[in-house]
Amino acid sequence: MAKLKVLALAVASGRVGYVFLDGTQLRDWAITTRVSGNTSDLVAFVQELINTLNPDVVVTERCDHGCRKGKRTRQLIGAIAELASHNYVLDITLPKPRDHSSKYEEAKELVARHPDLVGYLPKRKRRIYERENRNMLIFEALALAEEVNNGPPEAHAAAMGLHHTKTAHSNGAVFHSDCFSIENGLSPLPQLTPFIT
Repeated sequence: MAKLKVLALAVASGRVGYVFLDGTQLRDWAITTRVSGNTSDLVAFVQELINTLNPDVVVTERCDHGCRKGKRTRQLIGAIAELASHNYVLDITLPKPRDHSSKYEEAKELVARHPDLVGYLPKRKRRIYERENRNMLIFEALALAEEVNNGPPEAHAAAMGLHHTKTAHSNGAVFHSDCFSIENGLSPLPQLTPFIT
């Protein structure tokens, strides 16, 4: 399968983070606070990212019963997924990976694979009474992006099937699309519809 260009976005109270993977290579990342309070500003920001980075896939957290985000944050995540559905990208929602004992341990593992992010890694695991380090949002987005790259090939095949399909998989990923055409990769992709429960 052709390598995917993946734009992953993570939202928390007061901030938005994103990473852009070209295959397994980390190409861009940032955290912003200027668009997190207003849906229209956030949508404009994400649309600019899509226009500039030209991803094949936009991935956000799946906000179902397992999501620990607040109501407003879930609304913002939903707005990103809705925007992605109006672009020529594959829109994927995933539950947040929970394969580590803590977010800090997950971040350390991600830094080992993407050493450019070493400066974003907190010096230690946070104590229960401390606020979460704002940089952890980068690692949250990166974990989602890697889930897409590491997902089962049949999941991507189903998501880009030649007929309407909605498929859930063991890692909790939900893919929803109508059709696709492929020429030396994943271009062009038609409008795809998000599926968020």
